[in-house]
Amino acid sequence: MPSLPLHPAQDVAATRWLAVGSLLGLIVLCLAWELWLAPLRPGGSWLALKALPLAFPLAGLLKRRMYTYRWVSLVVWLYFTEGVVRAWSDTGAGRWLALVEIALCLALFVACALHVRLRQRHARGSAAPAAAASTPAPCPPPEPVIPRIPREPPCPL
Repeated sequence: MPSLPLHPAQDVAATRWLAVGSLLGLIVLCLAWELWLAPLRPGGSWLALKALPLAFPLAGLLKRRMYTYRWVSLVVWLYFTEGVVRAWSDTGAGRWLALVEIALCLALFVACALHVRLRQRHARGSAAPAAAASTPAPCPPPEPVIPRIPREPPCPL
C-alpha cells in the first residue's frame, strides 16, 4: 500500500530528524567503538577523538542552517571511508561496527542531501507565486525605430 506524500514541511522535518539522529548515532558509535566495544588497544584508544569533529555540526543541524547540511554531506564521506577500510581489514566485532558506521554515514548523507533539495524546492515553489503576484504586467516592447538615411543634395550643373 503506497503511503501518502507528506506535506513539504513534514518532509523537511523528517529529513532534519533523520540527519540529527544519524549524526548522534555516529557520535555514540565512534565513542563506544574506540573506548569499550572494540578499541584498537585494550582500555581504549585516542582514536575516540574522531567523534569530536562530528559534534561541531550538531548545533547547525538543529538550527536548520543550510550551509551546515551542505558541508556535513561532504565531511561524512571521511567516516564512510574509514568504515569501508575497517570493514575490509578488521575481524569480529570491529567488522560489524564498521558496517554500522557505513550505514549511519549513508543515512546521514541521504538525509542531508534530501534536506537541502527539499528546502530549495520549497523555497522556489513559494517564491514563484509571490513574485508573480507582486510583479506588474510587462510593458509592450517599444516600436522599432527606422533610421533615416540623410539624402545628399542634388549636384548643381
